[in-house]
Amino acid sequence: MESSKGLIKRGFSIICGKLLGDGCITKQQNRKPRFQFMHTISDYDWCFHCYKQLSPHIPVNPPKYKKAVDHRVSKGYTESYVVQSKTADIITFLHSIWYKERKKVVPFDFLNKYLNEEALAWWYQDDGHLKVDNDIPRKIILSTENFSNDEIEKLIKILEQKYSLYFSQDGQKRLLLYDQLQIYYFYRLIQQHIHPSMKRKMVEMEQKTENFSSKRTTIYLPTDISLTQPTFEINQKLNLSSKLLQFVENQEQYISLYKNYLLRFKNQETTKPYQIIIEEKHWAYINDIQKLTGLNNSQIVTLCFWVFNFPIPLMKNSL
Repeated sequence: MESSKGLIKRGFSIICGKLLGDGCITKQQNRKPRFQFMHTISDYDWCFHCYKQLSPHIPVNPPKYKKAVDHRVSKGYTESYVVQSKTADIITFLHSIWYKERKKVVPFDFLNKYLNEEALAWWYQDDGHLKVDNDIPRKIILSTENFSNDEIEKLIKILEQKYSLYFSQDGQKRLLLYDQLQIYYFYRLIQQHIHPSMKRKMVEMEQKTENFSSKRTTIYLPTDISLTQPTFEINQKLNLSSKLLQFVENQEQYISLYKNYLLRFKNQETTKPYQIIIEEKHWAYINDIQKLTGLNNSQIVTLCFWVFNFPIPLMKNSL
């Protein structure tokens, strides 16, 4: 099917993301189906970007302005842009797997093949939301209200299997990601595919210049890390924090860190507190690692012990 229709893999992937999000395939009686999506006037840049990216793969027409009466809003009307395709065999094919009895369904065989990071990014930019409190990302929401409970459970499973992301479902049938480490990891997965107009959905990762000094803090470490001279031993291990930052900045190594180490924090074992003074020279690296990962001070120290005591092969090659 792919070769006969000339649709490359990327085309299927972004279509996958669009159909999980705001895209749909409309079909009037006795007519062939058409691909369609609509965005509010304030999201015109995103709408036009989707049109441009899809146009090499399916015959979509440029965005068309639409004004509709709506007494639910203060202006009494809404403004949007609509993109609709011409008819084509590939759209008929997509309709046959994404719709049953005129209702959109999730074709999981299709998702297993084409739900990549870019598709995930398109889905998020269409139907995702980032909740931030005091400049801290607290929750990622993916709207899935129009899917069945069974489909939502399978979507949760496929995101776990493909990307080690552990979403939950709320009472409004939405997918939620609460865990800080997973929020940052989710964003790092899709970061390169986020359009500038969707800045409101981005996690702030800018590394700011700050003045640091040695200071006392409490570090909580797993009980299997036993220390006799906590301040000395922790500062010694933090001498490797610059190397850890290099791992975090490298996308491939960060993903490896996440899957082999960071997920262990999901089921953190009992910890023991240590009142110590962290030397001034370490704080800049700690701050930069936090900005990129969402790790707290204790987790960064723990990670220094884990990674440099028991490195996985990818890390060994870089030590």
